[in-house]
Amino acid sequence: MVRIAVAGGSGQVGREVIDALVATKKHEITIFTRNKSTLGDKTPGVTWLAVDYDNKRELIDALQGIHTVLSFTQLMADPGNTAQKNLIDAAIVAGVKRFAPSQWGSASTVGMPWWAGKDEVNEYLKKVNEGGKVLEYTLFQPGLFLEYLATPHKTAKHLEPLNTMIDFQNRRAIVVDGHDAIMTYTTIGDLAAVVARAVDLDGEWPVIGGISGNRVPISKVLEIGEEVRGGSFAIDKVKLEDLENGILTASWTLEARHPSVTREQAEKMLKTVLIGTLISSVKGAWDVSDEFNQLLPDFKFTQIEDFLATVWKGKP
Repeated sequence: MVRIAVAGGSGQVGREVIDALVATKKHEITIFTRNKSTLGDKTPGVTWLAVDYDNKRELIDALQGIHTVLSFTQLMADPGNTAQKNLIDAAIVAGVKRFAPSQWGSASTVGMPWWAGKDEVNEYLKKVNEGGKVLEYTLFQPGLFLEYLATPHKTAKHLEPLNTMIDFQNRRAIVVDGHDAIMTYTTIGDLAAVVARAVDLDGEWPVIGGISGNRVPISKVLEIGEEVRGGSFAIDKVKLEDLENGILTASWTLEARHPSVTREQAEKMLKTVLIGTLISSVKGAWDVSDEFNQLLPDFKFTQIEDFLATVWKGKP
């Protein structure tokens, strides 16, 4: 049993991981929140604590006796990454052993400027440890959530549908001409289960925490799509040079809006995200490594063919 603090635990990914940790019935979990309305939650084994991320003294006090900190803070809601940097500083002073910053996605942020904060936090973690390790940390990287290929159908308890450049519902896709990018798809359930097991590991966490549920080229995803959807996909081919100049020539764009993005920001942001995802896929950002696969060799990941066949069976 260890004491775990979760920052940003009211978000979708955080709640999925918390559920997996609670299900083990092994740990004491404290969820840090800015929103005091969540303090009425009575989940067994979970304590909610209102914190001010700008107050390091308060954070140090809140982290006393905590073994592991998992951060799910929203990067776009944390200008200057102040919340995570303060959380890291407080964790060190409080004697926290392990820290996981808000990653939970790609192996790099190339082409995705909205995630630049991840790199800044990673550099901050390197800097605090450059004179000798004072805080063990890992960057949990599961690639894209496989559930997004089920959009608009909700297939997880908390994770909401979000469409991507491959649209199973409408049998269409946008690909970069001349490139067959390698993508990693992992279900949110598998990510949560791996994190729950990672907390129990005795050895030191790897700095890069790749979690590779399914590593497949886009052509394979389309092949599976045509099989489970019973027909060919309409393919829009776009040029990398156009994308790098901010030009999107595809006949459609993304529609599902992430809760962290306002409606006013949505139209511009969705185009930016689609362009960035296409560029980053070509440049290897979604081809994540498999460090936690190696540490947990008995773990059985949900396979993409099985998942998609189940989701789309009988769907028009």
